Amino acid sequence: MRITIMNGDPDPGSTFEGYLHEYVECLVAQGHEVTRLDLRDLDLKGCSGCWGCWVKTPGLCVKHDDSDRICRAFLASDLTVLASPVRMGFTSSLLKRAADQMVPLVHPYIVIEGGEMHHRPRYARYPQMGLLLAPSADTDVEDLEITTHLWSRMARNMKSSLAFTTIATTSAKEAADGLAAVA
Repeated sequence: MRITIMNGDPDPGSTFEGYLHEYVECLVAQGHEVTRLDLRDLDLKGCSGCWGCWVKTPGLCVKHDDSDRICRAFLASDLTVLASPVRMGFTSSLLKRAADQMVPLVHPYIVIEGGEMHHRPRYARYPQMGLLLAPSADTDVEDLEITTHLWSRMARNMKSSLAFTTIATTSAKEAADGLAAVA
């Protein structure tokens, strides 16, 4: 399976970084092709809501940054794992900024799906998504439920589904082994 990991950890020296390194090693050992994007190292200007990606440069952000790299990696994968520490009850701003910059991957045109308005897909195929969270000391069950729900909604808007939420309190090997149910 082709897996893209979008690492939203802003701290390169965190314990979560070590966890992610081990997680990637386990995935590679299982035969997966893994692309890891450390979002803190990318130039992501953030979405300003100009809609240029729909009008001026369809399918591409009008800003010249690394958002196209994120979009290509997302579309090229079978599974995209959104990895982030949980701070103040939610994922990092880095991960949210990267997700916002994937707006060009859908059309501006609206359709009704399941009784809700959603954008039409721009591409024939989108990967499944997963969430890998590293809770902080003040993270509670409600934080994790809300975070999972919000990212599940985002996945739906990206013509995908959130296949799992894994908490980084399990071993990296157990987390990697859990992907067998997704494949």
